[in-house]
Amino acid sequence: MKISVIGAGYVGLVTGGCLAGLGHEVVCTDSDAEKLKTLESGRLPIYEPGLDVVIAHARKEGRLSFRANGAETVQFGDAIFICVGTPPLPNGSADLSAIDHVARLVATEARTPKLVIEKSTVPAQTGQELKRALAVYGRKSGVAFRVASNPEFLREGTAVEDFLHPDRIVVGVEDEVAEKQLKEIYRPVLERTFTCPVHSGKCPDVPLPAWLVTTINSAELIKHASNSFLAVKISYANMVADLAEKLGADIEEVVRAVGMDPRIGRSFFHAGIGFGGFCLPKDLQAFVHLAEKSGVDFSMLKEAENINKRRINRFMEKIRRALWVVKGKQIGVLGLAFKPNTDDIRFAPAIDLIHELLKEGAIVRAYDPEAMEKAQPVLPQIQFGKSAYEAAEGAEALLIATEWEQFRKLDWERVRDSMVRPLILDGRNLLSAKQMKGHGFEYYSMGRPD
Repeated sequence: MKISVIGAGYVGLVTGGCLAGLGHEVVCTDSDAEKLKTLESGRLPIYEPGLDVVIAHARKEGRLSFRANGAETVQFGDAIFICVGTPPLPNGSADLSAIDHVARLVATEARTPKLVIEKSTVPAQTGQELKRALAVYGRKSGVAFRVASNPEFLREGTAVEDFLHPDRIVVGVEDEVAEKQLKEIYRPVLERTFTCPVHSGKCPDVPLPAWLVTTINSAELIKHASNSFLAVKISYANMVADLAEKLGADIEEVVRAVGMDPRIGRSFFHAGIGFGGFCLPKDLQAFVHLAEKSGVDFSMLKEAENINKRRINRFMEKIRRALWVVKGKQIGVLGLAFKPNTDDIRFAPAIDLIHELLKEGAIVRAYDPEAMEKAQPVLPQIQFGKSAYEAAEGAEALLIATEWEQFRKLDWERVRDSMVRPLILDGRNLLSAKQMKGHGFEYYSMGRPD
C-alpha cells in the first residue's frame, strides 16, 4: 500500500520506517525543516536501537522517502498516519493543535479518498473531533474520509521490536472497510511474512500478535489506561520501597515475589527515583484532566503522580545524609536519559536531580552513553565526562540515575581508586550491595538496607 506519515518524530520515524520494512511504500513529512534535512542526509535525529538499520534498508529498497511538501505527502498515501506531538498544556490536558493542523492539511489537499489514522496518543473522543474537522475543512472538495484509531505501544529502547513483534494490535474503527484496510497494512506482522531487517531476515520466536477491533473511543481510552496503569505500578513499588526501608526489608525481594503472581507481573514493577520520559507523565496528566472534565474522580492517579514527584526529594535526602554538606562537593552522575537505550531526556529524573544538586551548590560531572548531546543545552552549568570513569574521577559521591547495562559492568575497583570518597548512591537499584561492599564502597540504594 501507499502510506503517508505526518510527523517524523519518535513515533512517526518508527512507524514509517517499520511500515516500509514490511513492504509498503511510505512517505514521511514533518514541519521541522532541519529534522528533514538530517533524515535526508542519512542521519537520525533520535537514538533508537535498530531504527537506523530499518530506515537505511527501506531507503535503499526505495520504499521510504522524506518530503518537506505536506500537500504532496497527503496526496501520496491511500492511508495517512497522524504521528504529531500532543504535548501537555499548563492545565495538564493534551495540546491537540497539531492534530487540528493536520486535519486541515489533509482535508484541503486530498484529491482521493483517504483512511486517516490516529497514531498519536490522544484523549478519548478526539477521533470524533477529527472526523468533524475533516468534514468542515474538506466540505468543498467532496473527498470521502474514514477515520480510525491505532494507538502505539512502543517502548523507547525496544520500539522497533515492539512494532514488528507486538503482543497486540488495537484498531478503533467505525466500518468494515477501515478495518479491512488496517488489517492489510498489518498483514505482514499478523502472519509474519516479512523479512526482519533487524535479525538478519529471521524473526524472533515470539507469539503472533492479537488483533483487537474496538470503537474509536475505546481504542483511544485503551492507550491512556495502559500508560496510566504502568505509572501506578511504578509509584506503588516506590511507595512500598519507602516502607521497606523503614522496616529493614529489601524492596527487590518484595517485588520479585509479588511480581511472580501472574495477575501482577514483574514488568514495570521496580523501585527507584521515579518514571520520566514524554509518555507516562504526559499521558497520566491528560487522563486525569479528561476524567475531571467528565466528572469522574481519578484521585488515585493524582496520588501516583505525587509519589513520582517526591522521588527526587527522597533521593536528595539520602545524598544529604551521606555527604552531610553538599555545597562545594564534586558529584558524579551516571545517566541522563530517562531510561536506558535512548537519548531522550524529556522529563528525565536525572535532569531534575542535577538541577537540585546545582541548587545546593554541588559541582556536577555527568556521563551518558547517548544523551549528552541533548543534555548539554539544558545543563550548561555542569561538566560532561567522556566516559563513566571520567565522571567518577575526583568525585565525593557517584550517583546512578539511569540503569544502563554498561554501568553494571564497570571496573569498580578502578572507579573506587579514582574517587575522593568511595560512595555510591544508586537511584535505580542497578548494583548489588554485597558486591559494592566487597569492592570497598559505601553503598546506598532505594528501598533496600544500606
